[in-house]
Order: sequence, then structure tokens, then C-alpha cells
Amino acid sequence: MRRAAWMLLVVFAFTIPWEYSLDLGEPWGNVARIAGLALLLAAVPAVLQAGRMRRPGAMQWIVLAFYLWICCTYFWTIDPAATLVKLRSYFQELMIVWLLWEFAEDSGDLRTLLQAAVAGSWVLAILTLVNFSSAQAVAEARIRFAAYGQDPNDIARFLDLGFPLAAALAATGKTRWTERVLALGYLPLGLLAVLLTASRGGFLAAAVAVAGCSILLVRAQPKAALAGAVALPPLAAAIWLIVPSGTWQRLSTIPQQLQSGNLNQRLNIWSAGWRAFAKAPILGSGAGSFTSAAGLSSIDTAHNTALSVAVGGGLCALLLASVIVYLAVGAVLRTRGTLRLALATALVTWAVTSLASTVEESRSTWLLFALIAFAGRLAEEQPRELAACFTDLGRPRTQNAGIFIPSGEGDEVRL
Repeated sequence: MRRAAWMLLVVFAFTIPWEYSLDLGEPWGNVARIAGLALLLAAVPAVLQAGRMRRPGAMQWIVLAFYLWICCTYFWTIDPAATLVKLRSYFQELMIVWLLWEFAEDSGDLRTLLQAAVAGSWVLAILTLVNFSSAQAVAEARIRFAAYGQDPNDIARFLDLGFPLAAALAATGKTRWTERVLALGYLPLGLLAVLLTASRGGFLAAAVAVAGCSILLVRAQPKAALAGAVALPPLAAAIWLIVPSGTWQRLSTIPQQLQSGNLNQRLNIWSAGWRAFAKAPILGSGAGSFTSAAGLSSIDTAHNTALSVAVGGGLCALLLASVIVYLAVGAVLRTRGTLRLALATALVTWAVTSLASTVEESRSTWLLFALIAFAGRLAEEQPRELAACFTDLGRPRTQNAGIFIPSGEGDEVRL
């Protein structure tokens, strides 16, 4: 059963980036929801059959506390229906932090999960390109393109998180040619897809992610990075010709949006959200109640993760969320070398997207935190194996010798 649960975990990670492009409607929902349900159905009997579970880390306990607090907000919410929906959504998204911790065992599993996430990002990028080349898009002379069922801003955010994960795979370990194609091929493909979404926030986050990836690849493979620099001008020219002029014009308004301070009406939304937060600063107005508390249309969102959490769950929820981010930073710092740089780039990219998007309910957010927590655990329990699996291709492997490996005793809880 544990083997089946592990395989479903990999499938779940693969479906997350493109989940909204395949939705079967109620009661099934999108493909990631179906994969998550199957994973949960396999995970529970697997743990019961083994009679034990892995001792939770600090991240798992704080995530559980965060969810329980969100549940508590139902008792004082101003919008019970919306809060009830959020309780179900949060459970589906936060469970991955616990399930990945339980069923992922070693550095090879971490690499497999990174491959699954990058492969899922490939699917999302290809679906975006399919929309770009469709006859309907050409006839309507669109300037923004998105995979079916997805929002352009969300697509750009999902794709941005894939860049550092792909760079980590390309720069480390005994990389097979298929993995190199998967990793290196995603970088230009994902960037093209981000540009086609014409998401200004996504473009800024992509700039951060690509900058971190460039440093990562140059550090790990100087000769290969030099060859890539030679190929950069023709690649840039190709992207320039492919992306429509209207898309470039929309992206060129980024400086104007920043100077005006309006940020496409986001400032007004943030002001309304701040007033709603001031009415219930400690306990919040209830999970999912942002638009009701702020007096906005039901189709609006907070466009800021911290503000959304604060309005829904008050300072208590914001404190717990901040601790989760703090623990993620700590886990990143426990890793070393290229893996540390890749995970740090992914976390910074996520932070940039969270400034203009509500990502606390996104499966991609909690998959990233789960991967980071798992990598931090491996850095403590299996440092030599982790270093060997993610050794820079351009560096000698002998540098990993002499690393102390903890015994790992006490990492399980008997049921």
C-alpha cells in the first residue's frame, strides 16, 4: 500500500500545475482533486497497515494548527457558506504537506517529485501554446493566452515556480539525457508561455526566477552556461518574433503601473481589505470572507496573500502563516550548494507572486513548502546521500566525503 501511495503522490505532484485544465465538474472536480482523493484513500490504509507513521516535523504541526484555526473561524464568520467551502479547499491543499512528509523517503524521491512538478509545468506550457496557436485566438487577435480553464495570471505563477526546480535538475546529479531535455527544455518553453500570458506580475516573478536560475547554472556548469549564452541571442530573437506586439505593449506598461501606484486597481482593493481587517484584527472575519468583509464583488480577490490571510483569520492566522514561511526559510538554509540556491530562488519567486496574488489556497504553494520541508529533513538525516544526488555536474564528488550522517533514531511514531 505504501508503494501505491507513493506512486499516487508523484501523480498528484504532476497534476498540480495544470489541474484546472481538466475539470470533470461536481462532484469530482479537477484532475488534481481526483488525484489527491485517490492519494488520501491509499495513504490512510497504508499507514494503518504499517502500524506506524513518521514523526511530524515543526512544519507539519504548524500547518495543522493553521488549518485548525481556519476551522475555528467558522464560529464567527460573516459568510458561513464561503467559509465552509474554504474549509474543504484548505484540507485538500494542506494535506500534501503531511502526505509528502510521510511517503517520501530519500533524495531519489525528492528528485522524482521535482521531475513530476517540472513535467506538469511542461503540460501547462504546452496547453498555453496550443491556445496561442488556435484558430479562435488568431481570429480574435488576442494579446493574452491561457490554457483552457485557467487564468493567465495563475498560469504565469505556476510556470514561474517551475524554473528553479528545472534548473536544479539540469545542474545536479547523474542527469540522464531525458531528464536534461525535461529540465533544460522547460526553461525557454516556460518563459515563452509566461510571456504569452501577458501577466505583468508573472513577468516580474519570472525575471526573479530566471536571474536565480542563471546564477545557479553558471555556478554549477560554467562551460555549459557559456554555451547557453552563445545560444541566447537567437533564442531571444525567436521569442521576440513569436510573441504578439500587443502582448509586448501590455508588458511594457509595468513601469507606468508601478509609478502610478494604482497597480491595475489593486490599491483600491488593498485599501478596502485593510479597512475590513481593522474591523476584526485579532480573530478575522472568517476564512473566505474577504470580498464580503471588504464590500467587493464576489469575483474579486485580495490580490495579496498576507492581506487575504489577515482579513480571513486575523493576526492569529497571519502569525501562523508567517511561522510556516519562517520554517521554510530554515529548511532551505539547512540544504547546501545548488539545491539550496534552487529552493531559495523558488521561495523568493513565490514571495514575489504572493505580493499581487492570493496564493494561500493554491496547491502549488503547499507542494513547494512540502518539498522544502522534505529537503530540510534529508539535509539532517541523509546529508551524504542528498549531496551525492544533487552534486553540481561540474564539481568533483569527493567534496562530500566526511559528512556525518545522523542515526535517524526516533523518526517514527508507533500507532
